[in-house]
Amino acid sequence: MLTIKNLSKTYADGTAALKGINLSLPTGMVGLLGPNGAGKSTLLRTLACIQSPDTGSIVFNGTNTLELPSALRDQLGYLPQYFGVYPNMSCFALLEYFAVLKGMTDKSSTRAQINELLELTNLKEVAKKKVTNFSGGMRQRFGIAQALLGNPNLIIMDEPTAGLDPAERDRLHDLLVTISKNKLVLLSTHIVEDIENLCHHVALINSGQIIEHGTVQSLITPLEGKVWLTNSSPGDKANILSKRYQYGRPYFRVHSDLAPDSTAKALAPTLQDRYFLELASKSVVEGEARHV
Repeated sequence: MLTIKNLSKTYADGTAALKGINLSLPTGMVGLLGPNGAGKSTLLRTLACIQSPDTGSIVFNGTNTLELPSALRDQLGYLPQYFGVYPNMSCFALLEYFAVLKGMTDKSSTRAQINELLELTNLKEVAKKKVTNFSGGMRQRFGIAQALLGNPNLIIMDEPTAGLDPAERDRLHDLLVTISKNKLVLLSTHIVEDIENLCHHVALINSGQIIEHGTVQSLITPLEGKVWLTNSSPGDKANILSKRYQYGRPYFRVHSDLAPDSTAKALAPTLQDRYFLELASKSVVEGEARHV
């Protein structure tokens, strides 16, 4: 459905934000997972035709979107990580304005869809209030509503759960799963749990490169029988996937072919384990390269 080939972007200050990205993404909920500064937002802005890459191609449903960006914008819903609003417009009026920008000309159907989206995002009771006075969570929900205007086929969301309370987050999860059945919903976040709960396919990105991608299960399977919980720090700290405390005592999730010690307990691997393993592996490789 979406094919990205050799996509690269270097900013004027020399920052190589994207380095030869190659991806084929299917219909459904797809996760883009990476740490801050990994290149997630740059990739999403490029996919949304907001900025141009230096090299590469993007094809969505058979259309080269870099050559015909209008063909994508007609079927795109985009929620950026940060967005501004017009200060003197109500929630409903601003959604009407965005609908016009998306080419929605039938006022009756537009208003019906806006009312539906206000209901879905729990904003119906504040529809007449100015968005500029909304709380962070309310403004985020408004951003989600505007992204869904026009029934888009490609929905790109950059950190959509930022600022949402647990109930709002659960409501958004239900909505995304429902609408992703016949669409491509690209969800970018650094919250591994959101990806693992919602997405059937995931791409891991770091330092402007895709370091691994595939179904969530295909990324987890290679770690089966190799993840352990121990309260003893392993001798090789490169094998530590994560560390947490319980009642003041440290516990380590460790990647190892064999039990690291006699008290270690085998654990079912998670996407977070694979994510941390890939980040640690890349850090080791980069460290070795700096010392060559």
